[in-house]
Amino acid sequence: MYKAVLPAMLVAGATSAALMPVAAHAAAQPSGGVQFASDVFVERFQPAPGGRTARILERADQLRPGDRVIFVVNWSGRKDGGFTVTNPLPRTIAFAGATDETQEVSVDGGRTWGALEDLMVRDSNGRPRPAHAEDVTHLRWRIPVQLALAGTGQMTWRGVVR
Repeated sequence: MYKAVLPAMLVAGATSAALMPVAAHAAAQPSGGVQFASDVFVERFQPAPGGRTARILERADQLRPGDRVIFVVNWSGRKDGGFTVTNPLPRTIAFAGATDETQEVSVDGGRTWGALEDLMVRDSNGRPRPAHAEDVTHLRWRIPVQLALAGTGQMTWRGVVR
């Protein structure tokens, strides 16, 4: 069993090349900074009346191998210019998809980015092969200027506990 712990996120301003931890970013820019609030939910399915299946989301206190989890990251705070949020995946979580098609992934520790279907990794023999969801090491969202100025947003992604 694992205690539900959210991965640390990194944020970079549109004009800044340096990545900073979320807490440091918020503290560094108290007026105009971006604040984050995260939740982890376990997704379960159970029989429902009429032969249907009900989808249940429960706040995750403890996670077990095989649990399907949904990570929800809400952000708030106006920011001049867009910004980027980078989220390293915990080793105990395998990526299982996201709801935002503009989300980028990395399969090499954050060195290169793209859509999962466009990335390659090397197998145990050193031969290149298409990357799979379990190869994802980092997620990245680019928040455009218009959304950053709106002041709120949400990012979600799915995973499976290894």
